[in-house]
Amino acid sequence: MKTQLVHVGTIGKPHGVRGLVHLHPCIENPKDLETYGELVDDRGERWTISWQSSKAAALYDSQKKRIEDRNTVEKLTNRKLFVPKDLLPEPEEDEFYFSDLIGLQAKIKHEDQSEEIFGTVHIVHDYGAGVSLEIKRDQGENALIPFTKLCVPEIDVKSGWLLVRPPNEVEVRPSNEKDQS
Repeated sequence: MKTQLVHVGTIGKPHGVRGLVHLHPCIENPKDLETYGELVDDRGERWTISWQSSKAAALYDSQKKRIEDRNTVEKLTNRKLFVPKDLLPEPEEDEFYFSDLIGLQAKIKHEDQSEEIFGTVHIVHDYGAGVSLEIKRDQGENALIPFTKLCVPEIDVKSGWLLVRPPNEVEVRPSNEKDQS
C-alpha cells in the first residue's frame, strides 16, 4: 500500500539575502513542521526546516546542507511540502483531513428519504474565508458546496460517502430529469 502524503505547508518568498524563506503552514501548530523530520515537496525532493523566527525558516536539503542564498530559495517559492499521514495525529470527532474527503461519494437525501448520487468530492478549497467542496458531477458543471454542518450534515469516511444539502444557489436536477432547453 502506498503511503498517503498530507500537505502541511508551502514554501513562500525569500526572507532576506541569506537563504531564509517565509513558510506558510497548513497545520494548527507551525512548530510541528520542524518535528516531522523530512518533508517531501511536490517534486519529490526532501527538506528539513529550522524556524529562525515566527515567520522565517532555514531550509536544509536531503544531505542536511543548509540553503544559504536568496537566488536558490527563490526558485523554491510555492513548492508544497508533505508528510506521511501516519505521522499526523488522528483527527477528533467532526474533524477531517482534507485528503480524506477527496474521492468521497456525495449523496443527496430527498424528502421521501430516497438517496441520489450527486457526484464525487474532487477538490477541497480553503481560501481563508471558509472551506468549500468542489463536487465533480457526471452530468453538468461541477458544484461548489460550502463545507458547513448545514450543507454537509453527515460524513462517513470509512464507508466512502458524505451527505450534501446544496444551498439554493446550486441548481440540482433529479438525475431522471432531461434537459428541456
